[in-house]
Amino acid sequence: MTAATHARPAARGTRSPAFINTGRAGALRAAALHRPRRGEPQAGIPQGKRLGTVLFMTAIHVLAVVALLPRFWSVPAVATFLILYWVTACLGVTIGYHRLLSHRSFRVPQWLERFFATCGALSCQHGPIDWVGLHRHHHKFSDTEVDHHTSLKGFWWSHMGWMFEEIPAMAAVPRLTGDLAKDPYYRWLNNWFLALQLPLAALLFWIGTATGAGGWALVLWGIPLRLVIVYHCTWLVNSATHCWGTAVHDSGDHSRNNPWVAALTFGEGWHNNHHAFPHSARHGFGRQIDLTWQHIRLMRRLGLATQVRLPGAARARG
Repeated sequence: MTAATHARPAARGTRSPAFINTGRAGALRAAALHRPRRGEPQAGIPQGKRLGTVLFMTAIHVLAVVALLPRFWSVPAVATFLILYWVTACLGVTIGYHRLLSHRSFRVPQWLERFFATCGALSCQHGPIDWVGLHRHHHKFSDTEVDHHTSLKGFWWSHMGWMFEEIPAMAAVPRLTGDLAKDPYYRWLNNWFLALQLPLAALLFWIGTATGAGGWALVLWGIPLRLVIVYHCTWLVNSATHCWGTAVHDSGDHSRNNPWVAALTFGEGWHNNHHAFPHSARHGFGRQIDLTWQHIRLMRRLGLATQVRLPGAARARG
């Protein structure tokens, strides 16, 4: 990794030259990235609402409220939620989709990489190819008009509003994910990630019924309630950490370090650090708690994680 050990502090309320790339140059870069290569289908012009996403999100939020009814509360239900929250939010999204697949900040054996990707697919935040492609697109155009969840359009848009619209960035996914698309398992996960909730629901219902904890209780706490909480905590990295917090590096966008988002997302809230050093496996530096990094650090000690990428200052501290 060639990132500098220290980045220049960003002046609050100002934009660095790197941030101002939204005019003609930014539009040309985006147009070239969105243009299909020879043999690829021509993408249609994005327009209108994504009705399926609107209906799905409405239903999953309603079911999450149902899960909170007193009849479904129990210690096993809460335990199910906490375990699956860790499996999908930490192992799946932050370790698997984000630091491993999107940024290749470390390497693991193929079987372990596929395990993390499967945990990510269980989060129902797109399959690995689409998630990674959109995230890489975000880093290319962060907080510009081309960024599909730019903070320039306000908190609601960057938090979840962008998902209800057809976005031009989807056309760039094939260009940005060639490393993943060649793997047939990732192509399968990308197409069938929603279906993974069915065997999970069957397993939870069987466990709940067999143990007397309540089949529907475990299903409701383990799927809709867990999905909604993981969704909003993940989305806070797109919204809250581009609105509130401190910027210690001139990352060229509005990213901020936000400790309460970091606490909810296993360290992803140290977002200004991440945008300053996007390929670093560690986001929290010094006394900033980064639980995802502790997982990677453990895997490195066990010989499972190799080629761990860190900025110079973080590498010196281990």
